[in-house]
Amino acid sequence: MQRYLVSRVLQGLLVIFLVSVGTFAMMHLIPGDPISLMIGEAHITQEQIDLIRARWGLDRPLHEQYLRWIGNMARGDFGESVVRSGVPVRTMIAEAASVTVTLNLVAFALSVALALPAGIVAAVRRYSLFDYAIMVSTTVGVALPNFWVGLMLIVVFSLVLRWLPPFGLPGWQGYVLPVAVIVSSQLALLARLMRSSVLDALGEDFVRTARAKGLPERRVVLKHAVRNALLPIVTVIGYRLAFILSGTIVVETVFALPGLGQLFIESVNRVDYQVVQAIVLLLSVLVVLGNLATDLVYGVIDPRIRIR
Repeated sequence: MQRYLVSRVLQGLLVIFLVSVGTFAMMHLIPGDPISLMIGEAHITQEQIDLIRARWGLDRPLHEQYLRWIGNMARGDFGESVVRSGVPVRTMIAEAASVTVTLNLVAFALSVALALPAGIVAAVRRYSLFDYAIMVSTTVGVALPNFWVGLMLIVVFSLVLRWLPPFGLPGWQGYVLPVAVIVSSQLALLARLMRSSVLDALGEDFVRTARAKGLPERRVVLKHAVRNALLPIVTVIGYRLAFILSGTIVVETVFALPGLGQLFIESVNRVDYQVVQAIVLLLSVLVVLGNLATDLVYGVIDPRIRIR
């Protein structure tokens, strides 16, 4: 077990290193200059521009800039924004992450709470009216793009009915429509996956054996079929949790939410090296930790799996 954990941690560190190098290289290869955006139309001399570059360390060779940045990140120092001079990157990320985390956690909890029971019931009552309703609704939920659903909800509930704000976060009402958009897509995916997994499990020999023993059908389904059907669900849930901070860029843009996705887009457009690099590195760490946690949960759910 310890050997497995050490191996996975080393693999994760390699992934994080490659992501950091790739992100740093891409940010310095794309067109644009944060110093030019910073000074705007101001008339300053080349000497003053060189002083600003030296202030941010942009006059040094790229490998020195990378080593300095990755060293600061390892110590927990995210640096300061190049465009919003004097503002710590840590503060910018913390403010934006609070919105994104709230949005995703509420949406994710609702999706899991609704999708898993719906998928189980649809599988147990296969070819029933409820099963057909779940299949049709989940197909629609998977097929419709998030930005279109978001725009339609804005038209209906904000412009026509005037029940909810169309954009921004004036209060908790600002979360309702974005959460509804995320739930519609995640609910469809999880419900369909849960239904197919339970159907496969219900056809296995151990389920027939449990029924032959005379166990109640509820116990057969919940204890034997559902438990063995949870592996693909855990994989998807772990994947979604790992991307919980980065998977709602489109939704945040449509509803103009000041979340992490919108901060990332604005920072890329302004070539704000420090912010983009910090966000990507932070998200890569979360993805690695999420995948590691998912692998460890496998052994808890399925006794056939043993991590050696």
